[in-house]
Amino acid sequence: MARADDLVTIFDLPAHPLLVHAVVVLLPLAAAGAAALAVVPRWRQRYAWPLLGVTLLAVGSVPLAQWAGEQLYAKMAALGNPLIQRHADLGNDLLPFALGFGVVVVALLVSGRLADRERAAAVEDSAVPKTWRRIAVVVSVLVVAAGAAATIQTVRIGHSGSTAVYDFVQTL
Repeated sequence: MARADDLVTIFDLPAHPLLVHAVVVLLPLAAAGAAALAVVPRWRQRYAWPLLGVTLLAVGSVPLAQWAGEQLYAKMAALGNPLIQRHADLGNDLLPFALGFGVVVVALLVSGRLADRERAAAVEDSAVPKTWRRIAVVVSVLVVAAGAAATIQTVRIGHSGSTAVYDFVQTL
């Protein structure tokens, strides 16, 4: 990455449109994977680590895209385009959605692992309580909801950014 007039660039392009693709791809991918693991618990043991990795990359890419977006916005603020302002406002709201999603994914993986142990112990002893199995069900519902919310917010932000760029290109 190079700096050109206080704007971070990658291959002479502003970094924001390139970094945004990490968010746009990884966050919905992590949401779909988390929903799959929430619905099919037997997949947790095999796919927990890959899901955690994709989720961490997705959540970590959000502040990078926001940082590059703030730099690009500073360069384009003089245009006075309200669509760019709308996109910036929406973009600033994504981090809480992404962080919340990341937290519930970790909770899903932990509660799922404990529920699996509880289930295995229940085979030997029928008096084992179902506490973690119940918690895993509640967390599964939360992870699907949080993944859907993060994905919807990502789509809204992406659409507003695309609209702002299209409007800008039309004025040229």
